Amino acid sequence: MVKINGTELDIVGKTLAEYLATTNYDIKRIAVERNGDIVPKAQYGISVLRDGDSIEVVSFVGGG
Repeated sequence: MVKINGTELDIVGKTLAEYLATTNYDIKRIAVERNGDIVPKAQYGISVLRDGDSIEVVSFVGGG
């Protein structure tokens, strides 16, 4: 199981890019942390999710 923003999901073996493609996140406006480390956007396609990973996806919101 992989914990994403506090929710456990059975997505072990998928890449971060594959997971994000199933969401409504705007890739240009997010940051992803995996087990406490920021994942560069260039690595989303090669970052394979493993059992026990903890992922935090943070969206940037503009305001005025």
